[in-house]
Amino acid sequence: MPMSVVPERLFPMHRQIAGKLTGPVTKWLVAVAVIVLAGAMMPLNAKLVDVQNNEASSWLPGDAESTKVLDELSETVDPNDIPALLVYTREGGLTDDDLAAMDEHAAEIAETEGVTDAGVLSPNAAVAQGLPQKLISDDREAAYLYYIWNFGDEGWNAVPDAADEVRDIGQIDGVTVYLAGFGGQASDAAESFEGIDTNLIFATLGVVIIILLFTYRSPILWILPVLCAAFANFIATGIVYLLAKYADLTVNGQSQAILSILVIGAGTDYALLLVARYREELRRHEDRHEAMAFALHRAAPAILASAATVCVGMLCLVVADLNSTAGLGPVLAVGIAVTFFVMVTLLPSLLVICGRWVFWPKRPTFGSYEPTTGGLWARVGKAITPRPRAVWVVTTGLLLVACLGLFRLDTAGLSTEDTYTKEFDSIKGQKVLIEHGLSDTSNTAQVVFDEQAEDDVVAAVSEVDGLEQPGPVTPLGGGRAYFEATITEDISSTEAFDIVEDTRDAVGDVDGADALVGGGSAFYLDTKIAADRDNVVIIPLVLLVVFLILLALLRAVVAPLLLIATVVLSFGAAMGISALLFEYVFGFAGADPGFPLFAFVFLVALGIDYNIFLMTRVREETADKGTRQGSLIALSSTGGVITSAGLVLAATFLVLGSLPLVFLAELGVAVALGVLLDTMVVRSVLVTALNLDLGAKIWWPSKLDSDDHPLPDPGAEPEREKVPAL
Repeated sequence: MPMSVVPERLFPMHRQIAGKLTGPVTKWLVAVAVIVLAGAMMPLNAKLVDVQNNEASSWLPGDAESTKVLDELSETVDPNDIPALLVYTREGGLTDDDLAAMDEHAAEIAETEGVTDAGVLSPNAAVAQGLPQKLISDDREAAYLYYIWNFGDEGWNAVPDAADEVRDIGQIDGVTVYLAGFGGQASDAAESFEGIDTNLIFATLGVVIIILLFTYRSPILWILPVLCAAFANFIATGIVYLLAKYADLTVNGQSQAILSILVIGAGTDYALLLVARYREELRRHEDRHEAMAFALHRAAPAILASAATVCVGMLCLVVADLNSTAGLGPVLAVGIAVTFFVMVTLLPSLLVICGRWVFWPKRPTFGSYEPTTGGLWARVGKAITPRPRAVWVVTTGLLLVACLGLFRLDTAGLSTEDTYTKEFDSIKGQKVLIEHGLSDTSNTAQVVFDEQAEDDVVAAVSEVDGLEQPGPVTPLGGGRAYFEATITEDISSTEAFDIVEDTRDAVGDVDGADALVGGGSAFYLDTKIAADRDNVVIIPLVLLVVFLILLALLRAVVAPLLLIATVVLSFGAAMGISALLFEYVFGFAGADPGFPLFAFVFLVALGIDYNIFLMTRVREETADKGTRQGSLIALSSTGGVITSAGLVLAATFLVLGSLPLVFLAELGVAVALGVLLDTMVVRSVLVTALNLDLGAKIWWPSKLDSDDHPLPDPGAEPEREKVPAL
């Protein structure tokens, strides 16, 4: 019966709203409005890089010890100072002419933009001034210039060519030059995110297009989801830019990279779900506007639940101690909210505007056969049906075995050398310094204390292994003073962390000193401490929030508990397998302390999506056919689209590996692996087997399936209808 003659009482209000969004006239109004909004936000997309804050000091909480040191030194030491080293090395030894050229370079570098009035210290100048710094190695094969950059609050964005200018100045025939130290690392970090606003997006879209071509098998249909995902990214990045500029939202290169990936990946997932339901309804309704009204009415709640779960899960990050993590939550929540908005407004409008021809060459005609009835996932359901308990027990056991790899996951942190997937200038320079017995004087422990305890504090620090002798004591006013002592280990290594902790213990034992220890290594150590705290606090919070959302969505207790358990199990298996891949395949030295939290939030928030897509369909079918038959119908109906969605999201996160950062490469691999486990194993096998085994019990305490229908005959086809029974 055509929907135009269906009694009004059978056409719920929310379906009317869905129909009005894509009506003959409103479809044009909605499409134009969203496209205009995206066009207005597009210019802001390129400006997001300008408001990034990639300085580690801005990520730390105010109660971190290194932050307190920064506050006390704010009147004396500019927090925007970036100490840097220009390292020179010649096999066989640097000549007197080389050292003389370094003096000339020092004078020239001192005149470049961004170098502070303190000038540049060269080996000859250090000797002439009687300074304790050792800037040339005993074998004379390595030496360096020391200077300080200060680009103000804008950081590297103010003078993006500063690093290359200094490298050009330092050229000497036969001598190799590296930009190292804290400034070199900052330059390399900026370079690693260079072009992130365009290159990463193009790579992601390229991967999505290829997968959609294989999924839809249409040379036209893929254009609409990709176009909508691109518009969603323009709007989301524009809003994030405005929040960063005017609402003090912390945004860095890392959060921008993940934002674009998440918007495109999640947007494509939502598009796959909506298009699949629309195609199904086109076989049941002759009028495409009616078909979209039904499709949007059925698919939008699942998409909304998915988006709400991800948004709320991401917003849990705001309770993080680390400002970078706390800022990431709102950034990604904005991205998902915008993506949901675009995918339930612009995409349906464009699909209806284009009509059935957009599915060419396989157009879904009215009354035609629904292919998912006998597809791959229908056959998987039949295979599980005879022995569902044995299936879920064996599957759970295999996933638990995979979790054992977690014992190989080292999250103590990464040294500078191990942070990148390629060898940058700063890493090469650091190796030269270590090889020739030179200390990186840009990495110091900054010790602040009461002046009355000066002698005792200096004496205590002098006894700490791994620290060079303290430098001159500088008064800060108000009875406080400070000095710096060079740390002889790499700035972000566990050895440097141990030195900082030993220094804090040593000065903490000095009565009346009220001493604090900060500096570069202290920043990284405090970041690790904050990350460890965030892991303990946020992971349970995310689980609780997701459980409450599932409770409200499914109106049951058992089903949400089962879904949470399966996703946590999937997370453990993905992390276990990833840990083995990191160590034995990729050769990574370890993982960032924040890696488990990021991986958990993404895998739980995104992994639960696929269970939401499946279980909302199970609930829909249970009312008429019972839990067990409804589970088989839901699996056969959603299996293809959820698998495609999983492949899209996995592929988009793997694109993060194109950035030369170990953290993002590991995050991309872990999330991709977890998503594939969720779609291929957890959702399709484990959850379906649990549904078939437990039946109506999953809806406790509700009476949704009061008859508790028995297992269907494995040889029977799942019931499907070609046209709606209204």
